[in-house]
Amino acid sequence: MLTRRILLASPLLAALPSPLAAQVSSSAYAFSFDGLDGNPVRLADHAGRVLLVVNTASSCGFTPQYADLQTLWTRYRDRGLTIVGVPSDDFNQERGSAADIAAICQGVYGVSFPMAGKHRVTGGQAHPFYRWVAAQRPADIPTWNFHKYVLGRSGQVVGAFPARVRPTDPRIIALIEAQLASA
Repeated sequence: MLTRRILLASPLLAALPSPLAAQVSSSAYAFSFDGLDGNPVRLADHAGRVLLVVNTASSCGFTPQYADLQTLWTRYRDRGLTIVGVPSDDFNQERGSAADIAAICQGVYGVSFPMAGKHRVTGGQAHPFYRWVAAQRPADIPTWNFHKYVLGRSGQVVGAFPARVRPTDPRIIALIEAQLASA
């Protein structure tokens, strides 16, 4: 909650137009992550866009999904999609440093979408964004790496997909396209 309180009290929120500020305070846009590069990844910076938030890991059988995520990013970013990767060692498959994670996601898979630093995504010590999602959708918490949340332009979760569902699965594509088409 500290991250959310800081953001809510920040000049960033105060600078937003009133309707957008109200949307941010009751949505995913109220959260930010420490970035892999040391700069914050503020979801409010992407307010009004469709978000795909994915917990990732570099040493997982699903790690090649980075390539699918990059494909989505390349295809839809100009239409209003933002992807945020959130490395996590909750499942004991992300033990490296920020440089090690960058070497895999950026060096091997060419990831250019925003990447958070390593965060917890499950349990009481989970990042506030993940606790917020779990409170709303307790049946949709990550049970493994590469769990995906699709958030509509309002910053609310509109879909959740487990690791075994690839980012380029027709169900995810259809949901993203529907959200991009909404005003």
